[in-house]
Amino acid sequence: MIHVIAAIELNEGTRESFLAEFHKIVPDVLQEDGCLEYGPTVDVATNISAQFEPRENVVTVVEKWEDIEALEAHLVAPHMLAYRERVKSMVRSAKLHILQPA
Repeated sequence: MIHVIAAIELNEGTRESFLAEFHKIVPDVLQEDGCLEYGPTVDVATNISAQFEPRENVVTVVEKWEDIEALEAHLVAPHMLAYRERVKSMVRSAKLHILQPA
């Protein structure tokens, strides 16, 4: 199993529109072979001192996949290619952290 943490930095003022598009693809992604978990999250403000400052223009996607091959197939799935085209004007950058249980 692998874990993916995807930090997607958005252009200012586009988070709600981005999330609307993102939520449209979640059911398709969850049906993909090897997908164990997939969903968007946003920072929450707390009084916990070790927490980073909340980021208003970032959506963090938390994913779990059976293996790298499933993740690679996901990245080129037709619904993902169409989604990326729809949101490209909203996205400033995207960074992936691909992890395995230790």
